[in-house]
Amino acid sequence: MRILVTGGAGYIGSITTELLLQAGHEVTVLDDLSTGHADAVSDLATFVKGSILDKAAVKIALRDCEAVLHFAGKSLVGESVEKPAIYQETIVVGTQILLHEMALLGIKKIVFSSSAATYGEPKSVPILESAQANPTNPYGAAKLTVDLMLANSAKANNLAAISLRYFNVAGSLETASARLSERHVVETHLIPNILKSSSDEPVNIFGTDWPTPDGTCIRDYIHVIDLVEAHILALSKLLAGRHEIINLGSGQGYSVREVIAAVEEVTKREITFNNSARRSGDPAILVADISRANKLLNWQPTRTLQEMVADTYAAH
Repeated sequence: MRILVTGGAGYIGSITTELLLQAGHEVTVLDDLSTGHADAVSDLATFVKGSILDKAAVKIALRDCEAVLHFAGKSLVGESVEKPAIYQETIVVGTQILLHEMALLGIKKIVFSSSAATYGEPKSVPILESAQANPTNPYGAAKLTVDLMLANSAKANNLAAISLRYFNVAGSLETASARLSERHVVETHLIPNILKSSSDEPVNIFGTDWPTPDGTCIRDYIHVIDLVEAHILALSKLLAGRHEIINLGSGQGYSVREVIAAVEEVTKREITFNNSARRSGDPAILVADISRANKLLNWQPTRTLQEMVADTYAAH
């Protein structure tokens, strides 16, 4: 079938496009290239350059499509605090436009790239989908608004929708012509930041006295290929009139020191780091419970932290 991938020139979207094509699907990509890259879009995909906020572009991109994988939007937590209106517009208003145009064309299937930022600071870990959503930043709040919007559309308009919530994504995909990877102007993710660190610009470890085995924060990481495979599986599990929320992650989490050790193992070099004070608002542990993904999608991540690091390293 033909699938629209919004944000398909970005990191996760471009890898999704590639794996959908490999699986035999036809793909249309909608991206305004504000953060994405045209050279990341496969020549086998139909590319529509345009914004999720442009009704005409969205309508063109949806032509002949049967389902949507929705990645378009902004994703920097810090920036969302500084510019909340932009995040509200691109994530919430953009999705409203998308859903409206889908309804006009009778397209009833959507998988949404949500975020574990919707949970905020959880009261218990690992985090279940039933945990109270209490986002602590505009990015997470906007993602939660879309989740609620999809739930309402499922009830009112018989939409078939799945929201996939995840934390940190790493790794890359090597294709016949290129290696698709993260290419962010502002890099906030730990693994690439460790990889580009040096003795002159060491990595900061924010807190070494957390209530964890080695004193550093524990976070959930997932290889981008495992993540995309879950998105593709979700397409076949969509049910009319239903909206499901499903967590994706490693299911166990890794500490900052464990990630540094994995980078040292892969790169064969010692990483220089600074032990810094805790950052306000940082929880000690953020790990997703992924049992529902296994039950509903028959999905389990298979790639290790070392593979995430090695594939990120190969792209640098």
